[in-house]
Formats: sequence, structure tokens, C-alpha cells
Amino acid sequence: MRKWGSRIVSIGLPLFVSAVFLDSLRYKFTGAPETQEIFGRLDDWAASWGAPGLFDHTGLFSQYVIGSAELFASTLLLIGFIPVLRRLQVLGSLLGLAIMTGAVSFHLFTPLGIDPNQDGGGLFLAACLVWLSCLTLLILKRQDATGLACDLLRAVRTSR
Repeated sequence: MRKWGSRIVSIGLPLFVSAVFLDSLRYKFTGAPETQEIFGRLDDWAASWGAPGLFDHTGLFSQYVIGSAELFASTLLLIGFIPVLRRLQVLGSLLGLAIMTGAVSFHLFTPLGIDPNQDGGGLFLAACLVWLSCLTLLILKRQDATGLACDLLRAVRTSR
């Protein structure tokens, strides 16, 4: 029973994270009003700190950059279902965790707040659930993460 439950989680979590990320792309890549509101508020906040344009259309953290990172994380998570490429789910989970750490932080510690689109905090809740899912995946796949880290270290050492 325990192995069966773990298998469901290890399949369900990457699918959940990918579904949330891929669904958000229709907002980020089309310039939807909800996205414009969020990134506009963040850009105004950044400008008040002396970094105007940081979240603008061509900024370092624009909706297109974040959306592309989410697309890449989803791709890694989904390709990781291929047995010989399973370690890629670790990279997808790490990238997803980084993206969602930023999202949750900006919701909590900037004027954005947890309900910027008056959706009852649904966007914030989704960010928290994706963050927890990525963290859980990393914990479940810690052996793959360790193996990947060792392989990367070995590659760096031999390239010197």
C-alpha cells in the first residue's frame, strides 16, 4: 500500500505542477488583463526601489521570462517520465520551487498581496500548492537529486 501511494504521488505531483504552469501560459503569453495588473503592480513597486522596468514586458522578470521558465520546468517534469531521463524531474522540481518561491514571496512581501485579482486568493493558493508539490517531489526523488549532483560534480572535476 505504501509503495502504491508513493507511486501515485510521484506521478500525480509532476502532472499537477505541469498542468498549473501550462495553464498559466495562456495568461502570461497573451498579455491578459490579470497578468498586466500583477506585473504592472510589481513593476511600480520595483520602480519605487529604483529598479523601474524590472517586471515590464522587456524586464528581467517579465511575464514572458517567468512564463518561459514555467514552460521549461513543465517540460523537464514531463520528460522525466521517460525512465532514462527521470533525473530531469529533479531539475524541473528545483526550477518550479525557485519560481514559486519568488511568486509566494512577492505575494506576501510586496503591495501585490494575496488577492491581486479579487479571485479569493486562488492564485496565491495555487502558488503555495505548487511550491509544496515541488518540495515534496524533491524529497521523494532525493536519491535522483543526489545522483545528479554527484554526476555534475564529477563532470566539473574531469573538465578541469
